[in-house]
Amino acid sequence: MEQKLSTTTSITSTYAGEFAGQYIQAALLASPTLGNGTITVKPNIKYKEVVKKLATSSILAAATCDFTATGTVALTERILTPVEFQVNLQLCKKDFHSDWEAIQMGYSAFDELPRNFSDFLIGNLSQSVGAAVETGIWQHSTNILTGFTLLFKDDATVVDVSGTTITASNVQAELAKVVAAGLALNTTNPVLYVAKDVYYNYLISLGGFGANGLGAAGYDNKGPNQTINSLYFAGVPIIETSGLPTSEMVMAEKENLWFGTGLLNDTNQVKVLDMADLDGSENVRFVMRFTAGVQYGIGAEIVYYWIY
Repeated sequence: MEQKLSTTTSITSTYAGEFAGQYIQAALLASPTLGNGTITVKPNIKYKEVVKKLATSSILAAATCDFTATGTVALTERILTPVEFQVNLQLCKKDFHSDWEAIQMGYSAFDELPRNFSDFLIGNLSQSVGAAVETGIWQHSTNILTGFTLLFKDDATVVDVSGTTITASNVQAELAKVVAAGLALNTTNPVLYVAKDVYYNYLISLGGFGANGLGAAGYDNKGPNQTINSLYFAGVPIIETSGLPTSEMVMAEKENLWFGTGLLNDTNQVKVLDMADLDGSENVRFVMRFTAGVQYGIGAEIVYYWIY
């Protein structure tokens, strides 16, 4: 039975410590939600972080000559606990002997994996991890990470709006429902996070071809050729969020949605391990480790549009 070791004396190339953080960061930022800074990222969480919430109400009263305490102050907390993830891949160097980069492996029978390929593979892994993280942020994509939408469904204080399948004909009316529900929220800079189909159906409607379109020529007389860099509805910024399930929307402040990770702490590592000196094999192992978790602050300041 092969003995599983976490370190080796023969390392083809290694990316650890500060470099690990760079690769992990690249992987996480490949997620549009994180890369575009559309939610609040809380890095350097070793285990968990307790975030305090302060809410005040009825603090304004008519003036008198005396000091009279008014209003209420409520201090509560939520706990953000990132969980550990890993990526383990194993490749055989022999599979690359006839590859166009074979010269980089050297002429000896004890060769190395092409350095350019290992760099390329790490970059590819970063993109794949980023896509998985994007899905995990918003929906339940693994057995250990619970995304925002599942948290919202379990919180009775979150404002639910009954949804339907979004089309170019109904998208503006459905967006209006979300904004109307959000008007009662105690927020100052809300954002509309929308699934990919919602985003593009809204663009189509702006081309003038939806039931609520802006005339046959559409917005700015561009018809279907809508290339709008900053998209809004009723003055509220719209963010395309590929991790959201189809036809779903969330209206909330960026500061109320949190992503936590260790990011650059010492548990992060990306390594390329040559197993030749350990077991005499032609195998090379790729190892990535990072932490991730999501949480939000005040449920009553979040609108969640979904089909229920």
